Amino acid sequence: MAKFKLVATAAMGLESIVAQEVQDLGYETKVENGKVYFEGDETAIARCNLWLRVADRVKIVVGEFPAETFDQLFENTKALNWEQYLPVDANFPVSGKSVKSKLFSVPDCQAIVKKAIVEKMKLHYKRLGFLDESGATYKIEVSILKDVATLTIDTSGAGLHKRGYRQNQGEAPLKETLAAALVKISRWSPTRPFVDLFCGSGTIPLEAAMIGQNIAPGYNREFISEDWPWMKAKIWDDARNEADNLAKYDQPLEIIGSDIDHRMVQIAQENALEAGFADLITFKQMQATDFTTKLTDGVIISNPPYGERIGEKEEIEQVIKQLGDIMKNYPTWSVYMLSSMENFEQLYGRKATKKRKLFNGFIRTDLYQYWGQKSKRD
Repeated sequence: MAKFKLVATAAMGLESIVAQEVQDLGYETKVENGKVYFEGDETAIARCNLWLRVADRVKIVVGEFPAETFDQLFENTKALNWEQYLPVDANFPVSGKSVKSKLFSVPDCQAIVKKAIVEKMKLHYKRLGFLDESGATYKIEVSILKDVATLTIDTSGAGLHKRGYRQNQGEAPLKETLAAALVKISRWSPTRPFVDLFCGSGTIPLEAAMIGQNIAPGYNREFISEDWPWMKAKIWDDARNEADNLAKYDQPLEIIGSDIDHRMVQIAQENALEAGFADLITFKQMQATDFTTKLTDGVIISNPPYGERIGEKEEIEQVIKQLGDIMKNYPTWSVYMLSSMENFEQLYGRKATKKRKLFNGFIRTDLYQYWGQKSKRD
């Protein structure tokens, strides 16, 4: 099998979690801003697409080189081994981005990269006319940062956050990759109770259930590289069989999601049904401040509303204050709240054990972590 330089892209602040996921699959990593680099073969491409919960995409790095002029960009692109990846009938759209670079016109950069690849392909496949591009799709990206061009091919297709279970969503849904990251940061284990008091369309409880039963997040979806002739069906079959064998479908889980909005509860239930977790997760309509439990050593992970509309901010501030008081009654419970409110700790009435800066889309937020005491039974 061939060896590829691969990169798993990640949202800012989540690189270390993605790196750990890649390492858990058996690959050595090198981390940069928003990127986790590693080496692997065709099997690595399939396994990483199936298993990475927190990464955005898995891409092949075809080449990196300095590109201060269009000539440099053209010649260096043409010099790369495109024939290793692209068959003669490959459909290869080129997208691009440029940051802090002399070559700032993205449409021009895309056109030059496309032309250079066409020239290389015609040379290699001994073609005089046009390439018909009637075959499988290989999405190529030219990314220029500080005059260094990186050329990649996307192996995922739709972003890895598309798990295939989300039938419906609310106004401001949390991305599945971020929801999975929150569960991972909490170090929740499936033997502990799990609650989301602002569950919306159910993303956090659904990601927890998948982690709890060790179900590969990409198990029920397709990837663009499945259509590539050199990514044989057996590679994908083997990777999916491995995922099936590692899943713990019999692992009992105590997961509850609640929301004040009955429509969101219904959507969450529909999504759980689609994901195969209808019997495992309990969703109910409830105000967050009505939370009570006899269970110990639980974990609450929530993304409360940020109160961006007039009047809402005061309401949600009141809810956070009350929650802080309520949780004093449950010292063994750990609480993780993702919020953009800078006065969250004052409202909650306690300084967080730990704070972590994360981005929810383009909104800068903090994950306020309140670690529970170990119960006496431990």
